[in-house]
Amino acid sequence: MTARRVGSLLVGNDAIAMANTVLDEILETTRELDSSSVSAHELDDRMATDDLLDIVRHRDLLEALAAEPLDRTDLEARLGVSRATSHRFTRWLDERDLAERVDNRFALTGAGQAYADAVSTLERDLRAATALAPLLESICEAHREFVVAPFADGTVTTASPEDPYAPVTRFGRLLRESETFRGFNTTHMLPPGLAESAERPFDGIEAELIYLPEVVDALFERHPERLRDAIDAGHLTLRTREALPYGLAIFDDRVGVAGYDDRTGTMRVFVDADSAIARGWAERVFATYRDRSDPIRNRNGTES
Repeated sequence: MTARRVGSLLVGNDAIAMANTVLDEILETTRELDSSSVSAHELDDRMATDDLLDIVRHRDLLEALAAEPLDRTDLEARLGVSRATSHRFTRWLDERDLAERVDNRFALTGAGQAYADAVSTLERDLRAATALAPLLESICEAHREFVVAPFADGTVTTASPEDPYAPVTRFGRLLRESETFRGFNTTHMLPPGLAESAERPFDGIEAELIYLPEVVDALFERHPERLRDAIDAGHLTLRTREALPYGLAIFDDRVGVAGYDDRTGTMRVFVDADSAIARGWAERVFATYRDRSDPIRNRNGTES
């Protein structure tokens, strides 16, 4: 994401506040668009399929001019096309009012910029959906609230016959490198890396976890002393919620989403990213589920 400075220089807290506000607006807009009940099929005047394909075929042209206005020579060099092809391209733009000539250079109009953005978004989302297919398959019932685009360039780790524990290994490495950990999931296990730790698995890490009520009961049956000690020491906060969609992990430097096998509870796929927008989405989702969860009592009558 590129920020453009307008007016006076923003520094310190003002700059951070503005960045956070912009990020919130992007995330909220994305959420609203993703949850919109209006589909293209419901529009009265739909664009013809051939017109859509024509726009996609001119993707490179739109992207080149979206980056900066170009004269004909530079346009031909940038796209690697002949003079005849460049004339055909600019005629296509002119017929649709997508570009205008300013100081002998071709510059996109407002509509042209919108077309370029739309084509770029389409490619990004399709590329992300392809890369994240294993995860989307695992969380298909809950994917409407999962924002695909921020994880387009993330690391996708899947279980395979050759390495069935690859997602767990990836998760564990990120956890060991982090001093804080927040998240939720539907599995009955402690997070990978904690369950295998020594007698005090939460030492050196501050964790806040949301589980299904029955999962918390199972955890206290399996690790009663570990959990009580961690809660008493202030290293662990446990909360419960009746329904959770998938696994969410927020580390110091990265955020991740996990898909689990419904039958065994094992992690099938883990996707993690370090982009600001991925973190913003993860923070927003965790806060939403946390606000709608219940604190548990430490089996001694004290609240976690």
